[in-house]
Amino acid sequence: MNSPDIQIVASSAPAFPELLRDLNDVPDSLFALGNVELLRMPLVSIVGTRNATSYGLRTARALSSALARSGIGIVSGMAIGIDAAAHRAALDSAGATIAVLGTGVDVPYPVGHSELHRIICERGLVISESGTGVTAHKGAFPKRNRIIAALSEVTIVVEAGHKSGAQNTARHVMDLDRRLAAVPGPIDSPQSAGTNQLIRDGAQVIATVQDALTLAGVKNVPQAEPIHLGDNEARVWAAIGGETISVDAIAERSSLGTRECLAAITALELNGMVESLITGEVRRR
Repeated sequence: MNSPDIQIVASSAPAFPELLRDLNDVPDSLFALGNVELLRMPLVSIVGTRNATSYGLRTARALSSALARSGIGIVSGMAIGIDAAAHRAALDSAGATIAVLGTGVDVPYPVGHSELHRIICERGLVISESGTGVTAHKGAFPKRNRIIAALSEVTIVVEAGHKSGAQNTARHVMDLDRRLAAVPGPIDSPQSAGTNQLIRDGAQVIATVQDALTLAGVKNVPQAEPIHLGDNEARVWAAIGGETISVDAIAERSSLGTRECLAAITALELNGMVESLITGEVRRR
């Protein structure tokens, strides 16, 4: 029995996305939790590896945030890594995001993303072609990937290894003759092996955030609201500069005590301006 919150959008219904009709195997229906009107807005799919690097996560957030602020909905698969970063950045920018699941629409996957699933249901849209209660099974996610590819005119692969799910999505994009783009990465990074191969094979290069906005057809880029920093935050921001730097060095440069310095770093992190690395160092985003 379906939850009263779950909507079923049949392929014959006006709300069914027209772009999905380009698939060879059009879903009979979509199960939806959230705002189905988001299916009518311009969308860009952002996908990538679960085993993302800090570079990949930072790039996914920057692209998703800029597109979301420009009125573009962000589509992804709610997986760990690049997908989750793209969803969260869109939400943090008060934008729209759509998660496409390989499980039932009411079954968060991975389980650790139950809270993200709840938030997207409340502020965005979660969809699946599977019935309710369906758990993860072999073949579910490659099948899911074709929907991610078909929902958008543009798909951006941020990081992907060889034979990855993101590359599977990219193949669907090419089969649909849609616009495929990829973010280049270091040639010695396994996470960039797939994206570099896609670029070699003809995918458009995303070298800047502006490249993504242009590809999505955004003409007038909205400026982010200015962030007004307190004295300590401004001193820490200046102390970090363009480096990756230790907390002790930041405290010394800013002439702040360790406790004040950490508080300022936390405030800057909440504003999305810096990130703390697993090494204990800090850098600007």
